Amino acid sequence: MMLLKDILYKVTINAVVGSTSIGVDAIDFDSRKISDGHLFVAIRGNVVDGHRFIDAAIENGAVGIVCEALPENLTDGVTYIEVDNSSKALAIMGANYYGSPSENLKLVGVTGTNGKTTVASLLYQLFKKAGYKVGLLSTVKVMVDNTVYEATHTTPDSLTINKYLKAMNDVGVEFCFMEVSSHGIHQYRTEGLCFEGGIFTNLSHDHLDYHNTFAEYRDVKKVFFDGLSEKAFALVNVDDKNGLVMLQNTKARKFTYALKGYADYKAQILENQFSGLLLKVNESEVWTRLIGDFNAYNVLAIYATAELLGLEKVEILRLVSELDNVSGRFQYLISDEKITAIIDYAHTPDALKNVLETINSIRTKNEELITVVGCGGDRDKTKRPKMGHIASALSTKVIFTSDNPRSEVPEDILSDIEKGVAPQDYKKTLTIVDRKQAIKTACQLAQSNDIILIAGKGHETYQEIKGKRFDFDDYKIVQEFLKQIQK
Repeated sequence: MMLLKDILYKVTINAVVGSTSIGVDAIDFDSRKISDGHLFVAIRGNVVDGHRFIDAAIENGAVGIVCEALPENLTDGVTYIEVDNSSKALAIMGANYYGSPSENLKLVGVTGTNGKTTVASLLYQLFKKAGYKVGLLSTVKVMVDNTVYEATHTTPDSLTINKYLKAMNDVGVEFCFMEVSSHGIHQYRTEGLCFEGGIFTNLSHDHLDYHNTFAEYRDVKKVFFDGLSEKAFALVNVDDKNGLVMLQNTKARKFTYALKGYADYKAQILENQFSGLLLKVNESEVWTRLIGDFNAYNVLAIYATAELLGLEKVEILRLVSELDNVSGRFQYLISDEKITAIIDYAHTPDALKNVLETINSIRTKNEELITVVGCGGDRDKTKRPKMGHIASALSTKVIFTSDNPRSEVPEDILSDIEKGVAPQDYKKTLTIVDRKQAIKTACQLAQSNDIILIAGKGHETYQEIKGKRFDFDDYKIVQEFLKQIQK
């Protein structure tokens, strides 16, 4: 139990009705989870307004209500706290309730359109190999040192973040690496956290269904860097023109990385093969099993971060050479018939272009490159024709198929994708709504030495259709079909 007044430390309050000296057993923003002694926070969501459930929360036993507008009828014995922004207040209260756990470890946030998961996951892996207790908050999974939890969002809600960080404190975690999404920043989920550093990977076309314009999307990312303290570091990719924008107004120590331009941390690709990359990082050479230009950027970000967090250069290079691919990020297998299948999460135009250009830079051009790709439903529709254009222009054959259609009609999504195909590329394309059948067809079309790219879902092991999730794992399915097909 904790006193309400202690939970409210640093929260900007407009009005209080009742006593703040009452004890609180738990905090929640879901009225269905409220019981005796709990504090209910009414959040104005994109779909549902939590203020509608204040009475239900009180019926369930709430002793306190945090809201943006006081109800007309107040219940005796219940304390009401009026704030300007309930989401922001929730994040600060969550940190207070769990004992400000981010202050007891070194927390590094990774933001950008592409590469967040890879950079955060590989930093977790590198620091584990270096002998530290490490935490990870990512799209793929949450790690509290060696204990794994299933991830539900790229950036969890602020209560969940602090709950995991507290669990990390309890087992002595020293470093935590966290994906920071634009949604998470905009919804104040990272408010009240103490970051040791922030990493900016890149910015490209994504989430415009939520942010409306690219400028708004960029500026939300920038808010994260604006909030870093002077003790923290800000590490940005300056080959992306938005990298320097992130550094404007930040109080943090500024560092840059690049493959093309001048930067504090510089890398050059010496060899690029399906077996890995040979890089020159500043003045040292390092071999990594990671593949492609985009992973050269990721390795550089990892190297720079590890050095900024105090690891020795020689040790970092050794550890980088031992890193394994992240699940669903350029994950590949080679069949007995010498067909290479690559599974990648690429679900933005820029990410798809990067993966296809990487494959094309490595292959000899004597092989077919067969791409299976779709776009998610209920998400940014403007990227669909762009995805169709890129896939058909950079592949020898393309099969357009369902990704996670969610509530949309799959055929409508595919029609949007097809609009981006250039006339000269029409003959390369097939459209097969059923994703399993599309993958099977790609395997049947492939000959020895051909390459199949299955893009869009990566690590996901489900397909979401009409509000239901069905088991679906691209890696397992392509592996199964390649075993079945005898050439």
